[in-house]
Amino acid sequence: MLDSDVIIAGAGPVGSVAALYLAQRGISVILLESGQDCAQDLRASTFHAPTLEMLDELGVAQEILDRGLRAPIFQFRERRSNDFLEFDLTELSDMTRFPYRVQCEQHVLARHISKLLLAESKAQVCFSHRVVAFHQDQESVTVAIETPHALKKLRSRYLIAADGGNSIIRKWLGAEFEGFTYPEKFLCLSTELELRQYIPDLAYVNYVSDPDEWLVLLRVPRVWRILVPADMSIDDDTLRSDAKRDEVFMNLIGKSGVRTEHRTIYRVHQRVVNRFDHGRVFLVGDAAHLNNPLGGFGMNSGIHDVWNLGEKIVSSLRRGHNEEAFKLFGRQRSAVTHKFIQAQTIQNKYLLDHGGDQAHKQRWQEMRSIRNDPAARRQFLLRQAMFTSLAEAAAIE
Repeated sequence: MLDSDVIIAGAGPVGSVAALYLAQRGISVILLESGQDCAQDLRASTFHAPTLEMLDELGVAQEILDRGLRAPIFQFRERRSNDFLEFDLTELSDMTRFPYRVQCEQHVLARHISKLLLAESKAQVCFSHRVVAFHQDQESVTVAIETPHALKKLRSRYLIAADGGNSIIRKWLGAEFEGFTYPEKFLCLSTELELRQYIPDLAYVNYVSDPDEWLVLLRVPRVWRILVPADMSIDDDTLRSDAKRDEVFMNLIGKSGVRTEHRTIYRVHQRVVNRFDHGRVFLVGDAAHLNNPLGGFGMNSGIHDVWNLGEKIVSSLRRGHNEEAFKLFGRQRSAVTHKFIQAQTIQNKYLLDHGGDQAHKQRWQEMRSIRNDPAARRQFLLRQAMFTSLAEAAAIE
């Protein structure tokens, strides 16, 4: 006997979107989350236009629009001269109702959807439920789960692994997670201090290049986030210290003693699983691919994963299991993740951190040429807004 059509591991934004997509189409789902609530992850905060269109179809985009900041303009800035190149997403108004990014913490979406799922007759949300193992056969997947009080098993037609970069399901599958880890740490500081009082013409999204130390300045509704690289030889306590905070803000705005809300350190990876589809088990989001945060592609590409997969699950449950459709999902998302998501995020880091004054000047001139050429600028905007990746995926057969 089946407990549901689909079990989803992980109630972050990717798993939550998958659950709502399926439930709204009459597919019974059980959404499992190992934590007591949707994780309040500080990393993802950018929603791109294609993602907003998907969320709008689910009836949840307005929550993000109401609680986030619309950012039609993003800047590449030169740290030493404070010169900047501005790119305006309203140039894409001819192809989207959302010609901007929305800056909003990812947990806002996950928590909103988890509440909506409570009213969906086809959905169950189970917090403090951790997947520990699974077994699949020709007809179903049996999932072993640890709860606060017992071990239990649930059975479904399909299992979606949206359980993050340390995915236990990926490990049980034995799937290779190919790629590399950057030889540096990333330090993220957040502050309520209004940086626009110190830096003229600052946009909500700013990529600041420098041959010595690049940084990213992002505005979310309540705080500014400052992302800087840090040497691996520096211990975490030193990076979180007041002295390091003062160093960052003195270099940025000439001010020490700035109050910070968070001081977070993390490693950054560029990795893609060697296969997304494994019979009746599927890897999506961070369980399938990790990339640096420059450009805001991680969460968005995960949502694009489940949008593609969800359509194929619905069709298979209504018309019969279609293994070829799931292989197509794997080909489409694997190809576009390698060709676009990974390549573009690596390129975005190169735009900021390209070492040496001469190389730095050359790349800045290349960016200026793109900005000044209407055709090149449009292609650049389409890539950064993720329209290009979706079009390339759809073209794969």
